[in-house]
Amino acid sequence: MKLQVIRQRSLWWATSGLIILAGIVAMLISWQQIQAPLRPSLDFVGGTRLQLELDCTVPNNCDQPIDPATVRQVLANQNLASSSIQVLGDERRALSIRTSTLDVDQRTQLVDSLTQNIGTFDPQKVQIDTVGPTLGRQIFASGLTALLVSFAGIMVYLSLRFQVDYAVFAIVALLHDVLVTVGIFAILGLVLGIEVDSLFLVALLTIVGFSVNDTVVIYDRIRETIRVNGDRSINDIVDDAVNQTLGRSINTTLTTLLPLVAIFFLGGETLKYFALALIIGFVAGAYSSIFIASTLLAWWRVRSGREIPGTPVAKPQELESEG
Repeated sequence: MKLQVIRQRSLWWATSGLIILAGIVAMLISWQQIQAPLRPSLDFVGGTRLQLELDCTVPNNCDQPIDPATVRQVLANQNLASSSIQVLGDERRALSIRTSTLDVDQRTQLVDSLTQNIGTFDPQKVQIDTVGPTLGRQIFASGLTALLVSFAGIMVYLSLRFQVDYAVFAIVALLHDVLVTVGIFAILGLVLGIEVDSLFLVALLTIVGFSVNDTVVIYDRIRETIRVNGDRSINDIVDDAVNQTLGRSINTTLTTLLPLVAIFFLGGETLKYFALALIIGFVAGAYSSIFIASTLLAWWRVRSGREIPGTPVAKPQELESEG
């Protein structure tokens, strides 16, 4: 069965548009609430993060799950009411708290108060991280710069290897992948309180590299078909190129997703949302390469008067004389 990507391109564009629009709305709501489009982690804003887990070797210590209301009351008593709280684990026996920067005495006082109200924590599983706000801004600026440089490098490479219109629509597809991933994480931040850290920027860079590779494969097939059958319509050429590379794109995406799904479910809290970002981005990348980059190229070639690739673009004087 041949996939008709050109005939149904309005559906592909509308689907992407709705997902991106929902993400933008979520980012605007997030900005109104916390002055940031995504919920930033300790890596970006600075502060202290405590990760604690109940010690189940103590009798009756793990009979009840951790109550977030009790944790918030303890924090309020310590003048830390604005802190972020997450109860972790299927049995809700672990706790993650992100708060303003605390010194050693303040951290000790907070842990002692939590122990009195919740239970004894396993000292071997206590993790305390502190990041200054200056370092957080530097991490964010470096990650954003790396992302912009990668976009510029890809643009130059595709312009030299193919043509400018190929490069432009490949960048549009990459922006699509980034916006979809960021938008979904904005929604997850509002609904589930999920934060983004420096690994999220690493995930975005990885997504960009994966997506452009898939797009280049399809563009290569389009260019080869044009060389062999340049008298065919660009719509037919794009349809054939997508169908010829469809199996490869699907197989590559699926084999890449398998370890990521394993990491998401089995890799622990540190890598869980890094894997989730990659899963979302890789699926969006395969989608954009097949349904966005290719259809936009065909649409532009028809609109610019190059529906038959071998036909030169008519100059304005020629169009007037023909009229």
